[in-house]
Amino acid sequence: MLKQEATIANAIAAFGGRLEKDNKITSQHKRIFTTLQQCRTPALGGHVEACPECGHVQTGWNSCRNRHCPTCNNIKRERWILERRSEMLPVDYFHLVFTLPDLLNDLSLHYPKLIYGLLFKSAWATLQQFAGNHRHLGAKAGMIAVLHTWGQNLQLHPHVHCLIPGGGLTAQGKWRNSKAQGKYLFPVKALSKVFRGKFTDGLIQLCSQGELPMDNPIDSQHKYLHPLYKNRWVVFAKRPVRPGAKTLEYLGRYVHKVAIGNSRIKAIDDKSVTFS
Repeated sequence: MLKQEATIANAIAAFGGRLEKDNKITSQHKRIFTTLQQCRTPALGGHVEACPECGHVQTGWNSCRNRHCPTCNNIKRERWILERRSEMLPVDYFHLVFTLPDLLNDLSLHYPKLIYGLLFKSAWATLQQFAGNHRHLGAKAGMIAVLHTWGQNLQLHPHVHCLIPGGGLTAQGKWRNSKAQGKYLFPVKALSKVFRGKFTDGLIQLCSQGELPMDNPIDSQHKYLHPLYKNRWVVFAKRPVRPGAKTLEYLGRYVHKVAIGNSRIKAIDDKSVTFS
């Protein structure tokens, strides 16, 4: 049995042609497959680096810089983390995750720009509402949010990871810390209900404007009867990390991340790919 080095490029080389022959990939997939196979090979050319002091010379093959490449995105991710770290405040940071129910998977696949845009807007509007309430904070909050559209099993699972400072600026421009003694930012059960309401209101508006067709439209007067509204919506919150650097690095793993990296490919032979 033929075994190969366990990389994405070799998996594509082994099975990409068969997928193309069976018409299981699009022309866009084919272009991406070709680019990933050519990354850091003679096909993309090379470059020479020389040290002006010691005279050492080394050569290397060029990277593809494709956003789907597990190798090229490491540098972009580290650069993003460094840039965000320079913006962080010396306060607790909270990590919240807003997740869409699987009933919206079909709409997410066919209208990603609308659905994911609404996901960001609804998450931000929910946080603004709670932050502006003096019972919870009474200040203007901030947020870094990253969209993640799949789970570890490689199935569609749209959600946004949000990194939020544990406080905000009052109308007078003064800093105010969160009121729950640093244990949590806002009550997650209430967050979930408000998030559900704002997102479904957004769906109703998109449908009324003719931008988003739904097989089962939501009646604005009785939306609590719709299957989407009956579903349990989830906002997940982790305990805060001070000053948030660890949470930022965790969040950074979702920036410029591909669905599956080389580290998860365990073996490739002429019949199968084994991955963790």
